[in-house]
Amino acid sequence: MSATQARAQMVEEAWSADGLHGTIATPAAHTRGPAVLIIAGSGPTDRNGNGPQLAPGAPRLETNTYRLIAADLAANGILSLRYDKRGIGESRAAAVREEDITFDKSVGDVVTALRSLSARPDVSSLVIAGHSEGAMLALAAAARFPVAGVILLASPGRTYLALMREQLKGKLPPDLDARANEILDRLAAGKAVADVPPPLAALFRPSMQPFLISIGNFDPAATLAQLKAPALIVHAGRDLQVAQADFDALRAARSDTQTLLLPEANHVLKVSPADIAGNVALYSNPAAPLDPALMPALIAFVRSLAR
Repeated sequence: MSATQARAQMVEEAWSADGLHGTIATPAAHTRGPAVLIIAGSGPTDRNGNGPQLAPGAPRLETNTYRLIAADLAANGILSLRYDKRGIGESRAAAVREEDITFDKSVGDVVTALRSLSARPDVSSLVIAGHSEGAMLALAAAARFPVAGVILLASPGRTYLALMREQLKGKLPPDLDARANEILDRLAAGKAVADVPPPLAALFRPSMQPFLISIGNFDPAATLAQLKAPALIVHAGRDLQVAQADFDALRAARSDTQTLLLPEANHVLKVSPADIAGNVALYSNPAAPLDPALMPALIAFVRSLAR
């Protein structure tokens, strides 16, 4: 089914709760069935998988990944909710200061959205689909609120700060590399850092540190091991941000998880060329379709849990 056909079978309505704003995508002629809560990834990524220009000369993040997922779910009779995280997009006013955004508050927002969905008479069961950092939020929320299942899309399998350390490895001059690792060590110990070098400010600015400290030692694999809800782990073979080691750690945490490997997909779940430039170009191509193997697996998983 084409993206245009899928959108034609989707009715979108505004959603809001506790200062958060989002979109409910309802299948045409919907009566009652399962619902999927889609949680966005890191940074200023909005409900659709898009975001602002992060640096002069850098392209905008324009993937439409989450809207494409919602459209395909709706085309297959499955309702979904996706929302702008606190401080982002239409939910910007829900967090006046960046330092007020913590992992715990973000998990609380996921629970707020789950409660809202569970109160709808047309929702029979709940599934959380978290992407990247959103997968960590999904795992933490599933430990607080009962759900029928959890979908982990390009999810870290290590702590957030360990993943940051890995992503920075070999990408900084020696002096900055040493300073970045010192900062990561302090954040992991729960200590703020005041003297952040300007080249590292985008990652470690003081206003961002409360979030980094609060999420820093959250272990997604250990949390998954404790969950009882069925889980589907999706890994993209050409992901430049989440490694095979993360997928392996999650898969090893629970032997009963379902897994899906998309060998040619990148972090935004679209079929990518092998070269880095072509991979990154897909972050600014909203028209590029999702990997064709993704949605059949997601739909089958959600339907298997339907009540």
